Amino acid sequence: MRARVKTPAPGRPPGDRYKWTALANTTAAVFMSALDGSIVLIALPAIFRGVHLDPLAPGNIAYLLWMIMGYRLVQAVLVVTVGRLGDMYGRVRIYNSGFAVFTVASVLLSFDPFDGGHGAMWLIAWRVVQAVGGSMLTANSAAILTDAFPTEQRGFALGINQVAGLGGMFIGLVAGGLLSAWDWRAVFWVNVPVGVFFTLWAYRTLRETGKRGGGRIDWWGNITFAVGLSAVLIAVTMGLQPYGGHTMGWTNPVADALIAGGLALLAAFVAIENRHRAPMIQLSLFRRRAFTFGNLASLAMSMGRGGMQFVLIIWLQGIWLPLHGYDFTDTPLWAGIFMLPLTAGFLAAGPVSGYLSDRLGSRGLSTGGALLFGASFLGLMLLPIDFGYWAFALLIALNGIASGMFAAPNSSSIMGSVPAQLRGVASGMRSTFQNSGTAVSIGVFFSLMIAGLAGSLPHTLTAGLQQQGVSAQVATQVGNLPPVSSLFAAQLGVNPVQHLLQPTGALSQLTAAQQQALTGREFFPSLISGPFHSGLVIVFAFGAALALLAAIASLLCGTDSAAERRRPRTGVTGDALANAAATDGRTGTPAV
Repeated sequence: MRARVKTPAPGRPPGDRYKWTALANTTAAVFMSALDGSIVLIALPAIFRGVHLDPLAPGNIAYLLWMIMGYRLVQAVLVVTVGRLGDMYGRVRIYNSGFAVFTVASVLLSFDPFDGGHGAMWLIAWRVVQAVGGSMLTANSAAILTDAFPTEQRGFALGINQVAGLGGMFIGLVAGGLLSAWDWRAVFWVNVPVGVFFTLWAYRTLRETGKRGGGRIDWWGNITFAVGLSAVLIAVTMGLQPYGGHTMGWTNPVADALIAGGLALLAAFVAIENRHRAPMIQLSLFRRRAFTFGNLASLAMSMGRGGMQFVLIIWLQGIWLPLHGYDFTDTPLWAGIFMLPLTAGFLAAGPVSGYLSDRLGSRGLSTGGALLFGASFLGLMLLPIDFGYWAFALLIALNGIASGMFAAPNSSSIMGSVPAQLRGVASGMRSTFQNSGTAVSIGVFFSLMIAGLAGSLPHTLTAGLQQQGVSAQVATQVGNLPPVSSLFAAQLGVNPVQHLLQPTGALSQLTAAQQQALTGREFFPSLISGPFHSGLVIVFAFGAALALLAAIASLLCGTDSAAERRRPRTGVTGDALANAAATDGRTGTPAV
């Protein structure tokens, strides 16, 4: 007869075998969730060809944006709510349900029965459902690990988990190119066997080892937070789309109304939380210095990291790779391959920094990582457009190392500063800052890039087309198209000039030599290099400023749990020390 496994009482550490099981399962979960946040970026050309949709046709840019942004928007909105549900009803229960939801959505994504716009809407809708499952996983994984591991090993465990999440985001770029080269549906198939196995394993092995708070759902808090943050992020997405003859949509009254209304709802949310007996978010946690400044640093770093990823992809796919002989249709895959030093740097530094943070403390490592992150931006800003690859590889490897140095110590500092009974909601709040930063960064970096292009690209493109024999009328028409179309064409592995001129019939009126020059690999990259570099200087300078902000915030975190780890072990567990140092979550008095 099978022996019954005794569940440890809350506050007592589980056995060694269980904590490694929890680490393996949660690491797979956050890796898979993060992988799906980025795998679609490289696979978008194959996906849109698969559903027979021209993403650059008028009105179709919205489909493309929502394929990218929808997943991150849902995760940013939901992680706090599902983290709170984990505190109330059991972190493992919510986590296991998330694995099942994520896997079912992956199956349905791969069986898109429609074409055109309907096919795109099917994918967007099930990506949203998939993001719900991913939120349930990421919001509770850090809390499960914090419950399972003693204080002196928590930085290492959270470091592995954090590395898996961000590593999945980087690896997704390469995986998307490889899988979509075979079949676009494969980018969703890859989740199915992994999801089924780990769902069954999670239900069979994971168990509740932390405290459950019970209580009620804060409905008004949930509604105002979800609607308010959604409105702001939707407005950011609308701001990237042309409106009324403008290159961007920031003059769109609907976008302005969404931002104003969203901010008003978020203000109402804060007021509600201050009065509610069982609030969705424990605002009192922000009285803890490590929690507040740790999340501020995480927000700044995620904004810099998310925006940089998109800019580097466009730089490689739209300019550098074509100038070095790669066909536009092949650039998505090769962009992922040439960005491997970024992934390698992160994967090398992440676990080491988690291990060191358990012994040396979090503040120095996270501050140093943020400063190195900013230095890599300054280095990228100094590179010429047609750079030597090894200089580029070194800089993005340093950027990855910097992200790895920052991630685990920062997570350990945040999660180690909260009481045990609030770890689910604290994990959700941490994930909200990260996901919101990534979603907002896309809007901010793209807006800065488009603003940099808008001043010179129309004239440069018009003049270049006329020099190759294109009529002034057609050249002006193409040159005045929104710069966002050229950016997304480059990201989708499409020759923008050929794509824009074919519908006008202008190519058929030119000589063979002129046609070859216009549709060749070098015409568009050479033409856009000057305006694009102006945009790069702006976005990389902004990224360096964000990194400096993250470094200052990390420095202000104060002493962390490293001092606590150095105390003599007298039989009192790390969780007991954390609970003794922390006060009642309702009072919010900071730990001494």
